[in-house]
Amino acid sequence: MAVRNIREMGDEVLNKTCKEVKEITPRIQELIEDMLETMYEANGVGLAAPQVGVLKRIVVIDVTGEDPLVLINPKILETSGEQTGNEGCLSVPGKTGIVTRPNYVKIQAYNEKMELFELEGMELLARAIFHELDHLDGKLYVELVEGELEDLEIPEDEV
Repeated sequence: MAVRNIREMGDEVLNKTCKEVKEITPRIQELIEDMLETMYEANGVGLAAPQVGVLKRIVVIDVTGEDPLVLINPKILETSGEQTGNEGCLSVPGKTGIVTRPNYVKIQAYNEKMELFELEGMELLARAIFHELDHLDGKLYVELVEGELEDLEIPEDEV
């Protein structure tokens, strides 16, 4: 496993649509492991393959720090409600913005064994799913920000 470089806003790979994964190869398995390691190293709650320069429909999410989700070829089946809150992105370091998204999502995706499953998420998990799935279609959260992007304030005890 290895920590990969996270592509930042302005890198054109972040604006491209990703291709579906047809099978789990050793390279895809290594990519998933590297994405998880990279996400944890960067203290993120989600990471999409294009953020590490790979145009594949793969997302990793962990909103609890101990329950990683791997979503391959995810598709949104259902949404409802609304939530508005701060959002940031590992590809837009040091910035945050207010974004409104659905509060509930139901998706269908494949796991690392290419087994189809469904997942429901609310609140932070729903926000993370929408945010990461946007990456797969070449969209960054900054396109949805209400108002201006703001500098992310880091608590003094973390500096």
